[in-house]
Amino acid sequence: MEKNVILILIDSRKDSAVKVQKILTEWGCLVKTRLGLHEGVLSNCSDHGLLFLEMVGEKEKHEQIKNLLDNLPGVNAKLVSLEV
Repeated sequence: MEKNVILILIDSRKDSAVKVQKILTEWGCLVKTRLGLHEGVLSNCSDHGLLFLEMVGEKEKHEQIKNLLDNLPGVNAKLVSLEV
């Protein structure tokens, strides 16, 4: 069994979060699990973040999403495939 995840590192959440969210909404049917992590809370909120997406569906579609995200300024996306 193969599992595909996309790891997304966002350098400037204030500048990039809306664009990332738009892409994830458009492709949302392929996202089984989404986990967002960033340091700090309230007035001490970090401007950097990490998203973990567990994907379903065709791997070719996962590559397309990864490329769209990776082409955004301040966003670094990687598709990771694991065999069990």
